[in-house]
Amino acid sequence: MTERLNIPIVDLFAGPGGLGEGFSAYRNSEGGNPFNIAISIEKDERAHMTLQLRSFFRQFGNSVPNDYYNILSDTSRLLPERLKELYNTFSKEAEQASSETWQAELGEEKHNNVRKRIAASIGERKPWVLIGGPPCQAYSLVGRSRNKGNQSYKPDDDKRQYLYVEYLHVIAEHQPAIFVMENVKGLLSATVKNKRMFERIVADLKNPTDALKREKRVVRPAPSTKNESKYEIFSLTQKGNYRVENFQDYVVKMEDYGIPQARHRVIILGVRKDLLGHITPNKLTPQKQINTKSILQGLPKLRSGLSKEVDSGTNWYQHIKEIQNRKWFSDLLNSSDENLACKLKTTLEKITIPKHDRGGEFVEYNLSIGHNKDWFLDDRLEGAWNHTTRGHIVKDIYRYLFVSSFGAAHKRSPVLADFPKYLLPNHDNVKSALNGSLFADRFRVQLGNRPSTTITSHISKDGHYYIHHDPAQCRSLTVREAARLQTFPDNYFFCGPRTSQYGQVGNAVPPLLANQIADIVFQLLNDTGILN
Repeated sequence: MTERLNIPIVDLFAGPGGLGEGFSAYRNSEGGNPFNIAISIEKDERAHMTLQLRSFFRQFGNSVPNDYYNILSDTSRLLPERLKELYNTFSKEAEQASSETWQAELGEEKHNNVRKRIAASIGERKPWVLIGGPPCQAYSLVGRSRNKGNQSYKPDDDKRQYLYVEYLHVIAEHQPAIFVMENVKGLLSATVKNKRMFERIVADLKNPTDALKREKRVVRPAPSTKNESKYEIFSLTQKGNYRVENFQDYVVKMEDYGIPQARHRVIILGVRKDLLGHITPNKLTPQKQINTKSILQGLPKLRSGLSKEVDSGTNWYQHIKEIQNRKWFSDLLNSSDENLACKLKTTLEKITIPKHDRGGEFVEYNLSIGHNKDWFLDDRLEGAWNHTTRGHIVKDIYRYLFVSSFGAAHKRSPVLADFPKYLLPNHDNVKSALNGSLFADRFRVQLGNRPSTTITSHISKDGHYYIHHDPAQCRSLTVREAARLQTFPDNYFFCGPRTSQYGQVGNAVPPLLANQIADIVFQLLNDTGILN
């Protein structure tokens, strides 16, 4: 029975498709995939390209043609040319992928268009599930910290605070059986007009029609829906439904659920009241923590690039070897920190120019991984996509060598107070950082023996917070490495320039966590009897 299920998923604010990937890849106990992406809506052009390409990939099921791998791996041609060939060769699948992915900005696009597009994608199929999370910059702790320094910024006027109303509008009009809403942890402490945003959002999600009346929005329920459906709100980590005093129950600490990353996000599960009865949703099952090294091992080793000068393996190697003649290096070797001195010394003795140099958009290689091979690896992919290193100034490369060596020696990332004076950055706020009052960990290594820190969209700006744990590579993470830490399968191709690829990865929900949420959603739908 479940083999033939076709439960539509509508993905709002989809990004590159992390949540949708988790639901699409879900398999129930009978081996069937009950979920189907009906439509993914995303405003960013490059993220939409990624969504569309992944939708195209899914059209083939277990029979993906060799052309998919061969054409995307042919980096002698520009990506638009390669995509055009793929889509022309397999026009039927390309047309379906185009209909399932829509580049549109919710809040700017006419709502009538949104209503029609969602209704058409769902059709008569019931039940269906809504997933997604409104953009989080206005709620994030880092974003709010930055905005404090902007005297012209008025949080009450930031339209991003209210994008969740677009999510509400879809719930009120189309009334999904279940919805999953994700956002940053900062949402719990965010306030608008001196009122806690999280409390308001939960109240609105429980009764979306009343909330939209307050916002003076016109609600036109789809013909097959009930009037003014209400919802119960649940945590994915704690038993029982929503209680005002327990905001923290809605924070999912992903490193506790098999994600190799200390990513803490608010995730809300909403269930339509008429379906519930006495049923309570399952919770995420705690799993052992997965370390960074086990996820990044098996990818080609690379060197950092050189910016503002000739970028070659030979020049890079010479700069690295010159460190032995630097006073800061000899001071460290003669210091009382024997572990660090030993690590630096052995690294410089063994360092070589990597075979694959700085990598590329495709690096031919026999990929492997130290955890969950079935999820990450694809035997037909003969190398790594999106695996190119950044360019750095020489002094930053020296800093990366120091930071990664320090991490290997002491099992922690150094703060600026640990740095040799020569390697301190020339920023006005360094003095504050040295006093421990501002971003003292401006350079951070992703330690190999524990889950990584949170991969965020900031990775698109610079790599200082995302230094590779291997000192011999002296570099920050590539897009593919960040994607692995976000649990994207290796055959997930990210479109656009490298900066955009980083941003897409940083903004995504880890697909492997979404896959676990899909199991909870499916079991809940099954328990209600609605699937029969």
